Amino acid sequence: MTSPIYQEAISAFTLSDNNISNGNAIVSTVAGGLINNSFKVCLPGRNAFLLQQINQNVFKNPIEVQQNYIHIWNYTQSHNTGLVLPTPLFLEDGSSLFLDKGNRYWRAFDFIENAQTFLIADVPAQAFTTAETFGTFNAAFEAFDTQLLKTVIPDFHNLSFRFNQFEDSLVNPGAERKEKAGWLIDAITERSHYRDFFDTLLQSPSAFLKRVMHHDAKIANVLFRKETGTVICPVDFDTVMPGYYFSDLGDMVRSMACSHDETSCDFDDIEIRGEYYEAIVSGYLKVMDRHLTTEELNYIHHAGIIMIYMQAIRFLADYLNNDSYYRISYPEQNFDRAKNQVILLKQLENFLVKRYNYELAPVLAEK
Repeated sequence: MTSPIYQEAISAFTLSDNNISNGNAIVSTVAGGLINNSFKVCLPGRNAFLLQQINQNVFKNPIEVQQNYIHIWNYTQSHNTGLVLPTPLFLEDGSSLFLDKGNRYWRAFDFIENAQTFLIADVPAQAFTTAETFGTFNAAFEAFDTQLLKTVIPDFHNLSFRFNQFEDSLVNPGAERKEKAGWLIDAITERSHYRDFFDTLLQSPSAFLKRVMHHDAKIANVLFRKETGTVICPVDFDTVMPGYYFSDLGDMVRSMACSHDETSCDFDDIEIRGEYYEAIVSGYLKVMDRHLTTEELNYIHHAGIIMIYMQAIRFLADYLNNDSYYRISYPEQNFDRAKNQVILLKQLENFLVKRYNYELAPVLAEK
């Protein structure tokens, strides 16, 4: 009988436990993750642990992904950050990454019991707590040397790069798709001033600092205690990289302030939920207010704008490129996703102007 693919990794991470028989392992799949394969491993005589196979189709260099995590975990162990991160398991040689005979990379963490996650924020208080959690994460690494971190996905939140991809997608698209997407193309093009804002941001290193960013800040990546609903810790650090102020806050605005997620085709009902938006910004600034520069605070509301605009661009470019990147479940799904995000962007623009009298197209001076 062929051994399960995880058996070799289980043996490696428990090799030092001489009194434990790996044959008695009870292994169950941990649901919810979209990228990596995750398993809960229970063995008599020791605490359960989480075993993960890193998806090498997404993360081309698993070694760098794990090195990034160990860097930030070590930092939290040696500094009083107030941040709790999952504890990694180490092999006998001191490393935390195992390569099996099938060239699959594995890592393990102490399993956190009595925890739960949520896919959406059901009330503004959950949005506030999630934003506070990621604000705490960003603030914890204010003195951390970002040069220690590898860029595991180049240009992940680079708006200029995404806009160039969009322009490239306009060169040779099918006539039918280009015609159908005409109004979406116009909506993106008319807002190129957001790309200009981003470019100036990059050219102003003293005003917009490079920081440790999670790059996947959403409520599903926070563990809550089942009994109390309080936060245990953030999770899923594969995209931790150097980045800018808009990334984590903008991700939360995009994923929690909206009335419908990016797959929804209820276009007439898509809106910004004002209470949730204000809870997100308030929760984040409760921690990050004293850490952000004057310029970052002045343009705090551009965080959601940049992230929604960038996602609209990515969906639209993929539609014009005949769905070469995002997995689709029906032929026009990337068009619908792009439409969803453009509508959401317009709703956010209207909300910011009405609620804060916010300037959507500021002219930044390079510094």
